[in-house]
Parts: sequence; C-alpha cells; structure tokens
Amino acid sequence: MTILKVITGLILLLLLISAWFYFSAEEPVPVRLVSVSKGPVDLTVSNTRAGTIKACNRSHLSLPTGGQIAELFVNEGDHVKKDQVLIRLWNKDHQARFEEAIARVEAAKLTVIESCRMASLNKREHKRLTGLAAKKLVSVERLDAAETKETISAASCKKAQASKDSAIAGMKLQQAMIEKTELIAPFSGVIAEINGEVGEYITPSPSGVATPPAIDLIGEGCLYVQAPVDEVDASSIQPGMLVHVTLDAFRGERFEGKVSRIAPYVKELEKQARTVDIDVNLVDKEHYQKMLIGYSADVDVVIEQQKNTLRLPTETIIDGNKVLVYQASNKQLVLTEFTPGLSNWRYTEIKAGLTDTEQVLISLDVEGAVDGALVTIDDD
Repeated sequence: MTILKVITGLILLLLLISAWFYFSAEEPVPVRLVSVSKGPVDLTVSNTRAGTIKACNRSHLSLPTGGQIAELFVNEGDHVKKDQVLIRLWNKDHQARFEEAIARVEAAKLTVIESCRMASLNKREHKRLTGLAAKKLVSVERLDAAETKETISAASCKKAQASKDSAIAGMKLQQAMIEKTELIAPFSGVIAEINGEVGEYITPSPSGVATPPAIDLIGEGCLYVQAPVDEVDASSIQPGMLVHVTLDAFRGERFEGKVSRIAPYVKELEKQARTVDIDVNLVDKEHYQKMLIGYSADVDVVIEQQKNTLRLPTETIIDGNKVLVYQASNKQLVLTEFTPGLSNWRYTEIKAGLTDTEQVLISLDVEGAVDGALVTIDDD
C-alpha cells in the first residue's frame, strides 16, 4: 500500500513538472523575412512636395481688344492647328473700313499709272524739243515751258507713288484692326478651357488685374515634370541626371526621365522649406498619351548608383546599421551589425557584415520580434 502511494505521488509530480514546462515554454513569434539580394541601389534626391505634369507649350489666350463674340469656332477638348482662328468678335465696322482701304489702294494705283505715264510723255517731249532747240528750230520760251512741265509731272508721279504707299499702309492698318478681333492659335494643341459664349462681351484685362483667359490652349507632344527639391539638395543636381518618376495615378509604375532645367533662384514660401524647382523631361514619349496635364508626380534624382550590389529593403534596418538576422539552426533572431553604403527609401547597400545567403526580419513592428526571440516563418 505504501509503495502504491509512492508511485502515485511520483506520477503526479512528473505530471506537474511536465505541465509547468509546457505552459512556461516560449511561444514562437510568427514573422516575415526577406532575403539579402543583389540589385541596383541609388543615392537619390527626392522632391519636398508633389510635383506636377506640365505641357512644354501652354498659353492662356486673350484678345487684345474688347467686343462681342460673334463666332466661336471650337469646343473644349477640340484639337486645333497652328494659326487656326478660335474666336472672332463682331467686326463689320472694321471689315467696311478695310474694304474702303482696298478701294483707295486701287484708286492710288490708277493715279500712279496716270501721273507717271504723263511724266514719261513730258520727259520725251522735253528731250525732243531740246534737240530742236539745238538747231534753232524752237524758241527758248517753249523749251523752258517743256522743261518745267517735265519737272512738275515727275513730281506728280512721285506724289502719286507716295499716295499709293500711304493707301497701302492704311489698308494694312485696317487689316491689323480686323486681326485684333480674332483669336489665333499660336501652336497646335488641345482646347482645355473656354471662357465665353457667342453673344457675350469680352473685356480686356486692366493692367495689374488678372482675369480668366478666353481660351486655355495646351500644346501636344511634349510633357515635363516640375517639382521642388530642398535648397540643400539642389547643389548636387546637374542637368542630364537620370530621374525616376512615379505618379499617384499609375501606382506600381516607374517612368524614366532626365533633368532638363534647374531654376536659378530659391523659392521662399511661408511655412515651407526653401526650395528650388527642377524640370524633368520624360524619356519615353509613348507614355504621353496616357498622362494628363496636372497629374501629381514624385521624382527621385539619381545622384550616384551601384548597379549590382548586395542590398536590403531600407525598412528592415535598425539604427542605420543593424538588422535582425534569422538563424535557421535554432530558429532565433540575432541582432547583427553591418556596414551600409548607398541608401534610399527603398534599398540600402550592404558593403560588409551580411551575405546573400541570409534572411532578415522585414516586419519590425511585430510584438516580441526582438534579439534572441524564438520565431516561426509566416509565409502569408
């Protein structure tokens, strides 16, 4: 009976010890890992605020004179050619003056013909009488009268020429007045906005007072990105540098561009850092068709690049030079230092301390995922 009690006690003790070990054992922490890999790493400069897709040619067109819109030849969204008439104001008064000026030019031309032919005739007559006077066949008085007549008719010819030139200038003036009543496309493009309808009056903008343009014309076939960068970073940017462009409208896509212009001055905006605008031309023009003017864009100017180097996602790094490496032998995380190289918001170069056979923790915000923690790999 005593032996039975002893055996029972031992069994209960073993069960208690097993239960203690079972409930006190460390639970593995599920984590996600990423492998050290090879690829390009860029040292980049990014915009401080969102950039904007812009057209190389864009004009807010207005008429130089006021008047009533008589004809509106386009609608918003229309594609137009260079020198195409977009708007015409009522200009019948100018048309009448132009027709009158044309008639004056024609009359002046006829006067030139009449006067100059008479001058030519008088010149020949004077020449003939001069020959006869040399033979004493005509009087001096007649010769003198012929000379005077030639001089007067020659002056009349020149006067007629001057009158014709004045009439032509007047005609050009009336033609210019008509052209001031027409809004002409300075380049080919698409109509973005129209402010005005047939029958409405257009009033020129007074000096210093901004008014909406009659037509907003956007040129086609040339786009660029304008973006602000911090004044500290601007000094490291040079024209021709490679730029990675991303747009909110095309998430997951990256477009290549090159720096085409760096503004020669610094912008100082209230409650904002001082910035310098840069212009970036997109390399592949095939992308123009799907991009709209005004899209927001971000730029990463490549200052320096390593094309095939060991790298890690920057989000995995602790304090700039440490990562939690997964040890498959004991399924634990080990805090490991490494020597970083080039770095951007996506990747950081590894110069020493890690190899491409290692995996590191990618989710630093996981509770319990610390140095020495027992983990299990979450493949989801």
